[in-house]
Amino acid sequence: MKRLIIILLVFTFPFSIYAQEGKNNPLKGRPDINGDLFLDFGFNILNNRPEDLNTKFFASKTANIYFQRSINLGEKSGYTFNPGIGFGLDKMALKNDMTLVNDPDKGTNSSMVADLEDIYGEGTVVHKNTMALNYIDIPLEFRYHFNKSDYNEGFRIALGGKVGFLYNAHTKNDITTPDGVRQKIKTTQDYGLNKVRYGAYTRVGLSGFNLWAYYGLNKVFEKDLGPLAIEASQFNFGLSIALF
Repeated sequence: MKRLIIILLVFTFPFSIYAQEGKNNPLKGRPDINGDLFLDFGFNILNNRPEDLNTKFFASKTANIYFQRSINLGEKSGYTFNPGIGFGLDKMALKNDMTLVNDPDKGTNSSMVADLEDIYGEGTVVHKNTMALNYIDIPLEFRYHFNKSDYNEGFRIALGGKVGFLYNAHTKNDITTPDGVRQKIKTTQDYGLNKVRYGAYTRVGLSGFNLWAYYGLNKVFEKDLGPLAIEASQFNFGLSIALF
């Protein structure tokens, strides 16, 4: 999530200053930009996962930050097309002290499930055990605005999809070893993950706050390279805030 904070500051600080300087503009303090900057918070669920790769619901979080342009589809029709770009940051909190490691029988671009006690020794205490998947996302959505006279106000509903390109994946293990040493270990590997994700999503709400959901249409891991012949896909949902 540290990356998210840095990204958020870089994206929003200049626009916040502009908004304060432009309070008399027609958009009532919004930057005079044809688009939206969304910050999404929510939960990340791994569908069709095996028992050895269970995740904790509340600790498995997702955060997205997207800028989307608005293209009108007919004057006062209520419809817009909204392409965009941004970052998708997903975290899975793994249960049962299980983690992912390279599978030596399948090569470096692969993974298998391993118990942290088997790796660091019997009696290892696990404080945190997570896996992060970070994407550059391209969302594409069609939006209907119920307030046809002002698309920046009122209720709206959006349907669309997005394509994401994986740029980083890593595990983090916060443990105390059997000899009493507290360690935080970050390991970056391919883990047999698909480098591209794609799926459908929806966004419903007002101009400032929305509910959103995303359903992945392809598998998280490449065939025969992920752990336990897993065929899991993603389902994410949460609350979206329009920063402008």
